[in-house]
Amino acid sequence: MLKRTRLFGQKTRVTFTLPVDEPSGTVSVVGDFNDWLPGRHELLRRRNGTRTVSVILPPGAHRFRYLATGGVWFDDDSADQVDDQGSVLHL
Repeated sequence: MLKRTRLFGQKTRVTFTLPVDEPSGTVSVVGDFNDWLPGRHELLRRRNGTRTVSVILPPGAHRFRYLATGGVWFDDDSADQVDDQGSVLHL
């Protein structure tokens, strides 16, 4: 699930959230906004069992995917677009 919050100027805080039943182990959101580097935006477990991380992004299209322990890649069905290259946000 993705939550968007408009900030100062034209920036938007995007909170990436995975439900309780998503893959175990470490999960990072990786994309063009962090040079596709795993671990830079690791999702942290919350009290309710979900995992989240927030990233501040400028306007435009942003491509991303999730990377779980063991090299498991997956997409976010709540993104604006999902294709064979991953998930896309349009801000």
